[in-house]
Amino acid sequence: MGLFSSLLGNAGAVDQEKLNKDYGQLLVNNEEIEIGFKLIRDTFIFTSKRLIIVDKQGLTGKKVEYLSITYKSISRFSIETSGTFDLDAELKIWISSEQAPSISKKINKSVNVYDVQKVLAQHVLG
Repeated sequence: MGLFSSLLGNAGAVDQEKLNKDYGQLLVNNEEIEIGFKLIRDTFIFTSKRLIIVDKQGLTGKKVEYLSITYKSISRFSIETSGTFDLDAELKIWISSEQAPSISKKINKSVNVYDVQKVLAQHVLG
C-alpha cells in the first residue's frame, strides 16, 4: 500500500471513502478499491482486481458508462504529456492485440499523469 499512500496527496486523487460510497456496489467479493483519480468528467478506479472507468456522458452527465477492464487484458499503455500551451495530458490504453488504443482519455493538470501511469504499470506489469 506504500505507493497508494504516497499518491493520496495528488490533487486529482479521490478520497477512498467517497469512492467506496459512490462505487462500492460495482465491486465483487474480495475486491477492494485501492485508489481513484478524477480526470475532468471521468473517474479511473484501480481495484485489487481491475480498472473501472466511470465515463459520464451527455450534457448533464446523468448517463454513465462503467467500463471494467481486467489488468491482464491490457497489452500496453502510453502517456502523452502536455506541451507548452496544452493544459491536458493524454492516457492511452490498448486492450489485447488491438492496433488502435481502446481507451484514450484527456487528463487535466490537477492529476499527475505520471502517478496514474505508475499505478497502471504496477498492476499490468506486476
